[in-house]
Amino acid sequence: MRRARPAAAVACAAFIIGAAAGCSVSEEPGPSEDGKSAAGKPAGPAAADGTGKPVAQGTFDSPHVEGATVDIAVMGLKAQGRLATLTVRLTPHMPPGERNASLIRLHGAHVATFLIDPVNLKRYVPVKDSSGRVMQPSDLGTRLTHGHATALVYTFAAPPENVPAVNVQVGVWPTFRNIPVER
Repeated sequence: MRRARPAAAVACAAFIIGAAAGCSVSEEPGPSEDGKSAAGKPAGPAAADGTGKPVAQGTFDSPHVEGATVDIAVMGLKAQGRLATLTVRLTPHMPPGERNASLIRLHGAHVATFLIDPVNLKRYVPVKDSSGRVMQPSDLGTRLTHGHATALVYTFAAPPENVPAVNVQVGVWPTFRNIPVER
């Protein structure tokens, strides 16, 4: 006999709704290579597919592929109910002779992505679904192509209402600071 899993259905529905909803963004650029950044005035919604104007962005060297760089753009963080959806856009620039790479090859290891709550001094990791699968892109299965943007979507527990912005850590690259939480 099959048992109903209402929590899983709610989490899945919230994820789909969060992914389909737009995210608030700003006009100011994100971190420079030294990791400094600023959050600014809203500029309009960014789509869950990674289109639109980013909240923060930067270009960084690949720690694993010599001569490769990656443009990282935080497209937005949308909280809805008890879940928050983070959309990050990666655009790799591979060295001559290389056109494609998996996310793990470009980064060199698992790309741990976190939200850092400076108000409550907490680190948020992506949540798991009812089958125990972490709700984030696959490091091995995510294929990146030279010069083409790929949107990555992560689902976290939503920070409390008293947290207007968080810091976002994507792998070993510099932290993106003051990313607004749209509610």
